[in-house]
Amino acid sequence: MDTLRGLLARERRGEGIVLNDATTDREYDARRLLTNAWKTGNFLHHCGVRSGHTVAVAGRTPEALLGFLGAVSLGAITRFEPSTTTDARAVIAPTDEIDGFELPPGGTKIAYGDPPDDAHVEYFERDVWSENPTLVPATIDPTDPVLDTDGARVTHAEMLTAAESAIESVAMQESETIAVRAPLSRPGTVAAGIVAPLLADAIITLPNGDTVADVAITSDDAPEPRLLDPADCF
Repeated sequence: MDTLRGLLARERRGEGIVLNDATTDREYDARRLLTNAWKTGNFLHHCGVRSGHTVAVAGRTPEALLGFLGAVSLGAITRFEPSTTTDARAVIAPTDEIDGFELPPGGTKIAYGDPPDDAHVEYFERDVWSENPTLVPATIDPTDPVLDTDGARVTHAEMLTAAESAIESVAMQESETIAVRAPLSRPGTVAAGIVAPLLADAIITLPNGDTVADVAITSDDAPEPRLLDPADCF
């Protein structure tokens, strides 16, 4: 695997749980996650997102992670926790936050959660559900950027290297739970908390106040027995 698009390959679909949102009691097995990631990529493509475009993503939810994976499938660049004024081609955010974003002409606002009142705002749950469950054709180079954070861009190759290092540093194992506690705006959080679990067939865990996982991705104290600071990934 030389780009993150390889994480979305059809043969990686399976029945094991790979994402648990403890805040809403939602679980995704690999089949459901990848199928919805493909659909999200198709939807973003229909919104005009292409390779090299930026997709701004707000929130820490399954929809936010699907936005990232959908952007990955197209060769687009994700910016987590964006400012409200952004040059992104599309922004994915909770419905109660979406009106606060300003996009350039041609940009698309995509709300998730409650249905938006504004007819000019797309509705993630409705529109992704209706898309084709197939990967959009795309040519992606390992040196292409996949993440934009604080003006610095991280390539597919750099992200995979960091994820593999994270797996080794905490001895991440299949089916272990990985609590994503650090901000997604930090590239190390994405590498260790999203990409690494997908590579290792572990479980991305969006924690609530009662969560005690096997590993925590955090710079602070946490109840997990093994901790990994995102700063150590890059």
